[in-house]
Amino acid sequence: MSQTANAALRIERLRFGYDGTPILQDIDVAVAEGEFLALLGPSGSGKSTLLRLIAGLESPGSGRVLAAGRPVAGPGTDRAVVFQNYALFPWMRVVDNVAEAVRKAKPTLGWPAARTQAAGHLNRVGLTGIADKYPFELSGGMQQRAAIARALALESPFLLMDEPFGALDPVNRARLQDLLIEVWQRRTPRPTVVFVTHDVDEALLLADRVAVLGASPGRIIAGFDVPFERPRRRAALFGDHRFHELREAIAEALDADTLARLDAA
Repeated sequence: MSQTANAALRIERLRFGYDGTPILQDIDVAVAEGEFLALLGPSGSGKSTLLRLIAGLESPGSGRVLAAGRPVAGPGTDRAVVFQNYALFPWMRVVDNVAEAVRKAKPTLGWPAARTQAAGHLNRVGLTGIADKYPFELSGGMQQRAAIARALALESPFLLMDEPFGALDPVNRARLQDLLIEVWQRRTPRPTVVFVTHDVDEALLLADRVAVLGASPGRIIAGFDVPFERPRRRAALFGDHRFHELREAIAEALDADTLARLDAA
């Protein structure tokens, strides 16, 4: 991927492994401020591991991750994370889950004011009227909306998302894709997003740029700029010949990597 001099996020010569087995190898990525980058690849390509390294939940074997020019040395409120499994506290009401994030962003804020702001974040993701429910009382789609509201409540300059819609049915997945783009575009300044997916259509619908990872070990095998203007509409996008050309180019890159690994086996 091209390196940007004023990148908000920079990954340099990164390597990572478990018990001597390489998981990621020689990763170099630069992400501009406010850019939406999709990490796309098959299972086993290290996409989620790379996101965890950016989040500070893992430490690289070599190389480094820089966020806003500072080395990532652990988790921080500057990097909000949304996981596939929602990760809400089941013993807390939904509004209190979000209020905890508000308090992390604004430690001096009192609890009543934090709950009021949390209710506002829930309203923004379409969860009006469910603030006092517990997570188990919500559908999967509603729980993920709450998880997004909690991430947005941190007001972080970086938003990291690990296949956040992978467990949802197609209708809810489409709704939350649209919601994510709406809230991302509405924020000023826009957060820098790194979004993990294995779905080519999702990557091309959401992202400004796609980094394609190959497997065994994970490494970047291709990068694509996504040329479609925003706002994007599915019908127009899927009818655009450039969409199909990009999809085919990504598939060819992944197929070539798979064949190379089979030949080397």
